[in-house]
Amino acid sequence: MTLTDWLDRISRQHPKAIDLGLERVVAVASAMGFQSSADGIQLPAVTVVVGGTNGKGSTCALIESIALQSGFRVATYTSPHLIQFNERLRLNGEMVCDAALIESFERVEQARAAAQQSLTYFEFTTLAVLDCIRQTPVDLAVLEIGLGGRLDAVNVVDPDCSILVSVDLDHQQFLGDTREKIGWEKAHIARANKPFICADPEPPKSVLDYVSELGADLWRFGVDYNFQGDRQQWSWAGRGQRRNAMAYPALRGANQLLNASAALACFASLRDKLPVTQGAVRQGLALVDLPGRFQVLPGQPAVVLDVAHNPHAASVLAVNLDQMGFFPNTIAVTGMLADKDAAEIIRRMGDRVDHWLTVSLGGADAHGRERDAQSLAAIIRELHPNATIECFETPEAGYERARELAEANDRIVVFGSFLTVASIMPLRHAR
Repeated sequence: MTLTDWLDRISRQHPKAIDLGLERVVAVASAMGFQSSADGIQLPAVTVVVGGTNGKGSTCALIESIALQSGFRVATYTSPHLIQFNERLRLNGEMVCDAALIESFERVEQARAAAQQSLTYFEFTTLAVLDCIRQTPVDLAVLEIGLGGRLDAVNVVDPDCSILVSVDLDHQQFLGDTREKIGWEKAHIARANKPFICADPEPPKSVLDYVSELGADLWRFGVDYNFQGDRQQWSWAGRGQRRNAMAYPALRGANQLLNASAALACFASLRDKLPVTQGAVRQGLALVDLPGRFQVLPGQPAVVLDVAHNPHAASVLAVNLDQMGFFPNTIAVTGMLADKDAAEIIRRMGDRVDHWLTVSLGGADAHGRERDAQSLAAIIRELHPNATIECFETPEAGYERARELAEANDRIVVFGSFLTVASIMPLRHAR
């Protein structure tokens, strides 16, 4: 079986695309022979788990980049992917090969059958990734939570440090309809007596209460660590350590100093296990790369790719767009899945868009959450009655129209979903 064959098979194995809970994962992990403690699976590397509503991928990338520049061997697991599944696991900065994934898929399948368990796509692939990591000699494993925290498959791992980047409204049908409820779910990535980095400037009380009751070592932004910056450089300070005169991270966007500060707090909390030099920090910040997160493509017209797919991310995108300067016209290519609060996302974008091109999202990757361009256009029209809107069946068609409409000094913004951005990235003129 090829990797494509395996992924197709895995996607059809469980009756639900999302079925939160750790019982199935624990049973299969046990059958695979993973070593474990009361706090979860123990990987043969220092392990960092990163959760939050937004900013997880950027924070993982920053930790990975700094660690690689320090000479450490690093495995990084993030999701979802943009173009190909292999992006989800990077080993020393390179995508994992098909052969390694297939070998791990075979081991997971054998254990799953022995344990008589059915696994979701995310559960199966997460166990395969963990298996790949234990087969590879690495010093550091950086693992991104998929959804929530308490019942997410990644939370089966026992981390040396946990990071909560942000808490906002998303996936309310699974996590609750308030920041307090969502924060409580996400806080469960913390472990007793281990560092818990809370990067949210205004964390819900539920997070602080849970971490206190658990006895985790809380590193709170603004209390245990902080940053300062001017137009040229920035500095970080926290618990007996300072890092001064640093260039801004290569990742664009207003929130990247929050993410970079969380990464530096993580290294400070693990300094005995993962010492990093100031030179490695500077190089890591300069070389970090993460496609699809406020990614501005070279050339004219300006093209911005951003996977912003919830209200909090849309607010950040709006601020970032304002900081780009003046453009005569902004053309938005947007498609959103049906489980997203499209009205609130559009509302937070405000009046920054002059021409809306809505696109349909569907197919296997939508996992039953299809939304057509017409229904999204109706939401935009309700909020902006005089808006200029066109509908397209595919992101590619919407983007082609944007290129026709845009003058050299205009701006194209592609946002709303990983699926929307992923469809645009392979196009030759989007490189």
